Amino acid sequence: MRNLKNSDHPGFEAMRPIAYIRSDYGEKFGIPRQSGLVPEALARVVFLPEYRREEALRGLGGFSHIWLIWEFSETMNEGWSPTVRPPRLGGNKRVGVFATRSPYRPNPIGLSSVRLLGIDTDHSDAPSLIVGGADLLDGTPIYDIKPYLPAFDCHPDAVGGFADAAPERVLRVAVPDGSLDAVPEEKRQALKGALSLDPRPSYQDDSERVYGFSFAGCEVRFRVDHGILTVISSERRDQASQ
Repeated sequence: MRNLKNSDHPGFEAMRPIAYIRSDYGEKFGIPRQSGLVPEALARVVFLPEYRREEALRGLGGFSHIWLIWEFSETMNEGWSPTVRPPRLGGNKRVGVFATRSPYRPNPIGLSSVRLLGIDTDHSDAPSLIVGGADLLDGTPIYDIKPYLPAFDCHPDAVGGFADAAPERVLRVAVPDGSLDAVPEEKRQALKGALSLDPRPSYQDDSERVYGFSFAGCEVRFRVDHGILTVISSERRDQASQ
């Protein structure tokens, strides 16, 4: 077999983003570990000006779901590891990186299946895509968009290895009066969905520890005790930094 190098494929070196995601997740901590786990979480795919063309989206509105191919932009400079500790195994067992969706890969490429809720032609950056269930950090570069084809992409007899069972919302979220006043009301259900998945590292279980979660421009603080996540407070991040 001929030895292929990057220089044999100059097009790959020229690969660049076509869009960016606008989401409510302001930092890695707390982002759902897979797409679709929090369907209430809405995001917008904003195209770069040269790709912001309605004809490029012609026919896309007939699909209920799309694939987003994107970059792990926050970890791409951290290198890759042949083995990783996936959260689904409690963070204490190593498996091969190619058996996971870890960001610490030879090429920092991510893949997400999201629901296409609409094509917005009235937004200032129109046309843009409104999607549900995205698991992407705000500002993540998007390299490509492809339609999800249920006749070919869905395999009912597929086996999921150590990640075969879908994660459940494991925590009950308690929201005392006033604790979420800083979060826009229409975003609170998505926030509670993300919190119910337990964003903490699997090895941390300190009922006295207060965690901070960046969401929709707010800093949300909470603690967890005996399966109940209690929101302590919320504050606009621009005010919290003053």
